Amino acid sequence: MSVIATKRLAKELNEIKSDGCPVGINLLKADDFATWWFTIEVMGESVYQSEVYTLQFRFDSGYPISAPAVQFVVTEGRAAPVHPHVYSNGHICASILGSEWSPVLSVVAVCITLQSMLASCKKKELCEYHILSILLLSSDLMLCSPVDNARYIRHAPDNPKKTQFEYHGAQAFFDSVHPLNPSAILD
Repeated sequence: MSVIATKRLAKELNEIKSDGCPVGINLLKADDFATWWFTIEVMGESVYQSEVYTLQFRFDSGYPISAPAVQFVVTEGRAAPVHPHVYSNGHICASILGSEWSPVLSVVAVCITLQSMLASCKKKELCEYHILSILLLSSDLMLCSPVDNARYIRHAPDNPKKTQFEYHGAQAFFDSVHPLNPSAILD
């Protein structure tokens, strides 16, 4: 770990320990400067109400110049949130974790951003993509997740930073899954 990364992470950890985390965010474990775990929960009325998710942050010597590798922890009994920008393996397609990363962002700022991303989701529902894929390809019933979820998780690297995500807004997402576009679901 570089001196810059060590100093920055020490500063962030000291701030978390002295000031605490924002409501709905808790530090679970930060024994070293390589990997930290947090829980996030969306407070108030939300489709994710009463659901707690675990985030894993992995840091390399390039931090804070380069983004940490951040993903939701997926294990037996723990699933990633069902969200158009979260893959079922826990990888997150968010520009602040890629091309829009800035060294002024902190671990807590990333947690707040992801908490806000979940809070802004208005409903969990079957996407047109999944309805069409159920009719054409399989009998699996899946809730809304990124349109390329099945293909992505088959080939995804362990480290989400090694993925070059395409960032697009909700309209591009819904255009790509329109039932008149069945090629969107084919590999």
